[in-house]
Amino acid sequence: MQLPYELQLGWRYTRAGRATRRNGFINFISGVSMAGIALGVAALIIVLSVMNGFQKEVRDRMLGVVSHIEIFSRDGQALPDLDVIAAAARRNPEVMGAAPFIASQALIARGEDMKGALVRGIVPAQEPEVTDFSGTAQKGALDKLVPGEFGIVLGGELARALFVREGDQVTLIAPGGQVTPAGVVPRLKSFTVVGTFDSGHYEYDSALAMIHVEDAARVFRLEGPTGLRLKLKDLNQAREVADEMAQTLPGQFLIRDWTRQNRTWFAAVQVEKRMMFIILTLIVAVAAFNLVSTLVMTVTDKRADIAILRTLGASPRSIMGIFVVQGAMVGVIGTLAGLGLGLLVAYNVTEIVSFIEKALNASFLPKDIYLISRMPSDPQRSDILPITVISLILAFAATLYPSWRASRVNPAEALRYE
Repeated sequence: MQLPYELQLGWRYTRAGRATRRNGFINFISGVSMAGIALGVAALIIVLSVMNGFQKEVRDRMLGVVSHIEIFSRDGQALPDLDVIAAAARRNPEVMGAAPFIASQALIARGEDMKGALVRGIVPAQEPEVTDFSGTAQKGALDKLVPGEFGIVLGGELARALFVREGDQVTLIAPGGQVTPAGVVPRLKSFTVVGTFDSGHYEYDSALAMIHVEDAARVFRLEGPTGLRLKLKDLNQAREVADEMAQTLPGQFLIRDWTRQNRTWFAAVQVEKRMMFIILTLIVAVAAFNLVSTLVMTVTDKRADIAILRTLGASPRSIMGIFVVQGAMVGVIGTLAGLGLGLLVAYNVTEIVSFIEKALNASFLPKDIYLISRMPSDPQRSDILPITVISLILAFAATLYPSWRASRVNPAEALRYE
């Protein structure tokens, strides 16, 4: 099929100068523009992929401790008809597991050291249905939580702050002391540390302690579990499922999903991603608008060609189309090159960083500071497609003005000195 001559000439001007030095400087500027677009697109893809990787890493560590959805009674007391509520929640096709719990604030003391903590009463046999402590808790730690023996599992940072290890005794001070003739006396109970866990999330490692749900009921004087924790097939559906359960579950409950529990952190990450996207898009915009100077010089160099085409009957729209094709080709090639480079680095960033660390004998991510020892990356289509489209749009927009000026060239004026 015969291609329109606008496309043929536009492509010819794009690759002109590779076999001759006549237009070497123009082609150098064109190459710089193409490389700038490619590097800008690659930088955008790599940076957003790494940010997605860090977000996913933190989220997975967080959800190793926090369940997807939590259901509470409004008065903070034991849930009535817990089995009925659990059965109703499990009927939702998104729910994979359910486990009861008790949550309350308390003080944990050892000697003169005292720390505030969130004490969570759990059923060890059901806890793996809603959280993943297999990779964070000491082996068999949850199994050692036997009702009546008052064992406790502490977060690693909390245990280090109290200078305790497995087998040591700590004192749990519950809120709401008991009234005696001598006044209000706080409720104290001695617990034995049976293990620790390290989720990699400082907020939980420094302030979370777990005991058996029956021991929690005795200490906090409750008739049973105060809440139900749920795990979903798709964690991204947590908010929708929570809103649906608020309408379908029998009774009035407080229902909270993991996105609402950590709303501030996730909002901060989204704002940071948005700002990085804007900043790096400006780099692509600067590179794309280098095409303006390239096309202006090309139009000046091709004035005689333009005049000859006009005298042969080419319309101003056709002349404009030739230079739009030339600029668009540079933008398309640069964008595709940046897309390929960005994806290549994003999918292999862990190996690349490891190689650089070995070559420089350095550590970019010390595990004792960042809690992760590798550079995570998670390229997502929702980021890559907008980057590609925006780059192509910017490159196309940069061609419009020079191409319009080319279409306005007067043939008589252009050929006067030829």
